[in-house]
Amino acid sequence: QVQLVESGGGLVQAGGSLRLSCAASGRSFLGYDVAWFRQAPGKERDFVAASSWGGGGTNYADSVKGRFTISRDYAKNLVYLQMNSLKPEDTAVYYCAARVFGSGGTHGPDEYKYWGQGTQVTVSS
Repeated sequence: QVQLVESGGGLVQAGGSLRLSCAASGRSFLGYDVAWFRQAPGKERDFVAASSWGGGGTNYADSVKGRFTISRDYAKNLVYLQMNSLKPEDTAVYYCAARVFGSGGTHGPDEYKYWGQGTQVTVSS
């Protein structure tokens, strides 16, 4: 069982930056794909970025390419989402999610088994 906890959310002005962190308790991120999703009020939960285990690289939603970066710190067992050039439309609750490597082919929310509780990101204009 993997338990995920996000941190780092907050209020920032447009054009600013935030770094979200996802910590896993219970086991390591080794052997897991890890992704970030976000959900704005009244909207569906959308894919933001993913880091695939085993050399699969990273994937990003078109809306965040060039602005967001997902990375892993294996020593600290953390996954980060660095968010730069933030826009008001980035406002949402951001969720960290994980799945066993090889258990999914795409990055829909239904393909991830383990979820954190979410952290609020608010970007003011």
